[in-house]
Amino acid sequence: MATQPRAALLVLGAALVAGCSAAPAHRAANLARSAQSLRSAAPPFVAPPATSPTTVAPAAPTRPDATTTTTSRVAAAAACPSNLVSSLASTGAARQLITVEGPAYSSTVATLETWQREGACWAPVAGPWQARVGENGFSDHPIEGDGTTPTGLYSIGPIMYGNAPNPGVQETYHRLVCGDWWDEDPTSPQYNTFQHVACGQQPPFGGGSEALWKETAAYPSFAVIDYNTDPVVPDAGSAIFLDADTGTPTDGSVALPLGELDQVLRWINPADSPAVVMAPSVEMGRF
Repeated sequence: MATQPRAALLVLGAALVAGCSAAPAHRAANLARSAQSLRSAAPPFVAPPATSPTTVAPAAPTRPDATTTTTSRVAAAAACPSNLVSSLASTGAARQLITVEGPAYSSTVATLETWQREGACWAPVAGPWQARVGENGFSDHPIEGDGTTPTGLYSIGPIMYGNAPNPGVQETYHRLVCGDWWDEDPTSPQYNTFQHVACGQQPPFGGGSEALWKETAAYPSFAVIDYNTDPVVPDAGSAIFLDADTGTPTDGSVALPLGELDQVLRWINPADSPAVVMAPSVEMGRF
């Protein structure tokens, strides 16, 4: 197959030869010399090199940015079934939650349920059960001795107590003995804490402090609700427990029948940062 430069020279040569027959002899000679010069000046044909397929480096993997991650979490939460816990403003770090919902601030009974976090969603575990709360209902700002249950979201303390043998709890369990008190004296440096004094000895604190080992009906076993514990505010209320129902409203604790109580206490897992939220229905979404 002729290349383009060589074909052009042949055409030009043919034209020159044709022109020579009609031109004078000296012009024909000049044209012949020009054709020879063009042939000498034309570069030799070089075939283009064979090309290899272009290699495209794979794109580096990308990591989702904060917006993508947040969008994914919101989408996951939107897929969760709607329930009482999904309406709460926050559940903190809790993966176990106890809800205590009263019909009104003045109510002395409430509905108690337990919930477990599964991924982005909350699933019901046990309940609903009727629980007793403070004899004067709920309060956003309790004071010592006012007989109200504090509203809000609180963790569960790391130690459980009881006059009965350990019912099989996962937390540390302290079997109560003579001399075990809960300090409920607002003027005491140990206000709102467990204290042990020698059996038969008068404690250095007073007020409404409880001799826990004597309260066998209310305290066969109980968990501490961490209200007014960090920091401890004098006279803001003390001894808020999840304890046993004695048939009457409480001084501020949340009380369940013993069978349900021990079921909840056994379920509580300290590794899941258990917490409780307590409020009348109209205020539950605020916490």
